Amino acid sequence: MFRFKTPSQKTLETMAEVAKGNLKEDYEARCIEKIRTLTSHDEAKVTSSGNNSIFIALSAIEGDIIIPDQGGWHGFKQIARFLNKNIITIKTDLGLINPKYMDDLDISEGSALIFTSFAGYTAEQDTKAISKYCRDNGIITIEDASAGIGDKKQHLGNGKYSDIIIASTGSPKIINVTSGGFISTSSEEIFKRTSLPQKLSKTSQIVCSGICCELENVGEKLELSLNATDYVKNNIPNTIHADKRGINVIIRHDNAKEIGWNLKRSLPIDKSGFITTCPNYNRIKQKAIAVELKNLDYGCLEKKHLDKIIEKINNQL
Repeated sequence: MFRFKTPSQKTLETMAEVAKGNLKEDYEARCIEKIRTLTSHDEAKVTSSGNNSIFIALSAIEGDIIIPDQGGWHGFKQIARFLNKNIITIKTDLGLINPKYMDDLDISEGSALIFTSFAGYTAEQDTKAISKYCRDNGIITIEDASAGIGDKKQHLGNGKYSDIIIASTGSPKIINVTSGGFISTSSEEIFKRTSLPQKLSKTSQIVCSGICCELENVGEKLELSLNATDYVKNNIPNTIHADKRGINVIIRHDNAKEIGWNLKRSLPIDKSGFITTCPNYNRIKQKAIAVELKNLDYGCLEKKHLDKIIEKINNQL
């Protein structure tokens, strides 16, 4: 049986000690400093969740909110609607953003593009090209780096390219403490405009202590996930964006629903799941099976386990 990803033992022990009142340092301040270093942004705030991070970021935007037509996060649209923002949907290549597709859009001044580091978790966005286009055209970039933080290539979750970086630290994210999130930026004005939602989104020293622990080896954890996904992609036919880095595998198939159910039975997991089906805005809007390797405990990303996943999938295709 496969195991669902949980916080590391060290993270759990540290959080438990802080919960008992054994506060050895200001974990929030330490956490903020680590996030600033990781993102190369001047300012950072720890929040109560990834969605609250999105809420803060979108609250700072005076113009339109541009979202991808697929491969994003449904909270982008939900929160933008709640804030009464005008939403513009950009066409993508199965979630991947081609900045040139914005040429024909009627975008107002002060607008922002919000996107995830990996389109549908399966293919990294070209943050350099996105950043150049948006800065040349006065568009703010908001990167949801919940899955891309700690990228050793420094393409993702990098303040050099994204004006605002947000993340969830809930389960089963790369930084996994079951709750919390953060937002970072180098714009003082953005944080000045959002002082109220920031106050409504404060978290605890317990969560901050866990994030501090998880940040210690976040790069290694992401690299392990990327390598495992690359191995699986290379051994299964019809995977989308097969040549792109990602942390899940999406396979287009007309019989996705039945195959998905069969795989759930043949690849059991201790809780939740790691096989989902599409169409799904958060993945792709075509019939497909998504193998969420990002949901698995890191011990389950060893070759012997990946080979079992590959065998079961190929037997169904």
